[in-house]
Amino acid sequence: MTSSAGGAGQLLAISDLHIGYSENRALVERMVPGTDDDWLLVAGDVADTVADIRWTLETLAGRFRKVVWVPGNHELWTHPSDTVTLRGVARYEYLVELCRELGVTTPEDPYPVWDGPGGPVAVAPLFLLYDYSFLPAGCTTKEQGLEYAHGTGIVCSDEYLLHPDPYPSREAWCRARVAETERRLAELPGDLPVIPVNHYPLHRHPMDVLWHPEFAMWCGTELTADWHRRFRVDTMVYGHLHIPRTTRHEGVRFEEVSVGYPREWRKRSGDPGRLRRILPREGEER
Repeated sequence: MTSSAGGAGQLLAISDLHIGYSENRALVERMVPGTDDDWLLVAGDVADTVADIRWTLETLAGRFRKVVWVPGNHELWTHPSDTVTLRGVARYEYLVELCRELGVTTPEDPYPVWDGPGGPVAVAPLFLLYDYSFLPAGCTTKEQGLEYAHGTGIVCSDEYLLHPDPYPSREAWCRARVAETERRLAELPGDLPVIPVNHYPLHRHPMDVLWHPEFAMWCGTELTADWHRRFRVDTMVYGHLHIPRTTRHEGVRFEEVSVGYPREWRKRSGDPGRLRRILPREGEER
């Protein structure tokens, strides 16, 4: 682990910037920290192309004390409009090297410790994917779930753009990532709270409000269902659902911090580019 914070900073979070939309790019252009000590957690789905990912992370890294990034499904797409045609693990590793060039922390780096207001707490960027275990009601296998989803017309574009190479399937890649991440989390000091940052929630309960429940198959894995208890989680930060809100499960705070597409955020009140404060919590300022 590395340790670096202090002062009167804030631990802030955002996800699903989707800057391929000009309105969303404009939101990023206006994002600034509140203090010189602020950290920013970016929970995936920055953009579909490497050029846009680079621009966003470089812009944010130039403003915040520390930027922590985890991949969403969109970063992992091999999109027809992208000049970088790498697939699967090779694409992910390319993005990790890009982040290291920019000074951005990734799931492959030591977990930094936030010791500013509300700390100390380990910030754990995760890359876990999904394994189709969040099945629709009445389905007992991935095949049944996919057949049901195709019948409703709600099928994630990952099926066509997110390649697992060299793994035989996305769920195999997911299980490998879960095993490695579980090992790393278990090595953290038992008395140190953790803030996991993952594109997908660690638990299924946030899916209860999906308009299309079958989409849950592309939203996480049951393999992490007890991690919020096992690893002394303070707050679980995630995105992907485009339903920004705070929930609690078994006493643990779950924060969905996404911006989403313009057609979605235009319907909401407030500033769509507002950064969510994770720490210090209300009343914890010092």
